[in-house]
Amino acid sequence: MMHALTQHLAVLRSVLRRMFASKLGGLLNILVIGIALSLPAGMYVLLKNVQGLVEQLSGTPQISLFLAMDAKADNVDSLRQRLSSHPAVASVEFVARDRALEQLKRSTGLADVIGGLDRNPLPDAFIVSPKPDEAQSLDALRAELAKLPKVEQAQLDSAWAYKLEALLRFGRLAVLILASLLSLALIAVTFNTIRLQILTQRDEIEVSRLIGATDGFIRRPFLYFGALQGLLGGLAAWLIVSAGLWLLNRPLGELSQLYSSQFVLHPLSPGDSLSLLLFSLYLGWLGAWLSVARHLSQIER
Repeated sequence: MMHALTQHLAVLRSVLRRMFASKLGGLLNILVIGIALSLPAGMYVLLKNVQGLVEQLSGTPQISLFLAMDAKADNVDSLRQRLSSHPAVASVEFVARDRALEQLKRSTGLADVIGGLDRNPLPDAFIVSPKPDEAQSLDALRAELAKLPKVEQAQLDSAWAYKLEALLRFGRLAVLILASLLSLALIAVTFNTIRLQILTQRDEIEVSRLIGATDGFIRRPFLYFGALQGLLGGLAAWLIVSAGLWLLNRPLGELSQLYSSQFVLHPLSPGDSLSLLLFSLYLGWLGAWLSVARHLSQIER
């Protein structure tokens, strides 16, 4: 076990020396990978922050249940119990018709007109805050609550939910496409880097083959090189995204204060950061593996 560990550490030290033999070239390769990965990572972070901002501005969607004019106190109590125990309902608020009329007077400025009415035309109502946050789920819940006894009408302002869902779906798809394209670019960069190294060490590889070296032994330093280069590129991407958010937060904070808000851009979470580093490491390893496999098959011919 110690012998195997010593071998791997020796290969790793050799890879580090080879990677930074030309410091400028090694740093440029890492920077290219970091910039490529920072674009989808930055878009992902901005998308998450925008989603939080839009949800904060839009508030929680609510369903308004207007009761029939002949609804009695027993009907109201029974309906309140059914709504409170519903698994898809987060909270319920009862708005009596007299309270609703007073709120209408204050909000519209038509107190004189409303005061001239012979009777209160507004029904009792329940304001339901649902748990589902998808537009289709909200519509399904509205249709279900509309069938409850003594419910005359159920209203849901779901237009904003559909727009938000469509916008976020488009943003996620754009991030996925961009991440896929740039991942292919990262694999291509690693592939070409390893290809050049294999070409410069072709004679050494052939001699190693003649003295009995296995494919795994030959592949190992190149796979380490690709994985390490990908990992350092992912670290560079994380630093670029974090620095960008830090630079944007100061002017954004000044702007949000003008609108009496405290919105800030939150950085990548620890889980997202770890995923970024592991993903970049895997892409570097994959590019190296493809390059080594192709060139080893050519050497065998």
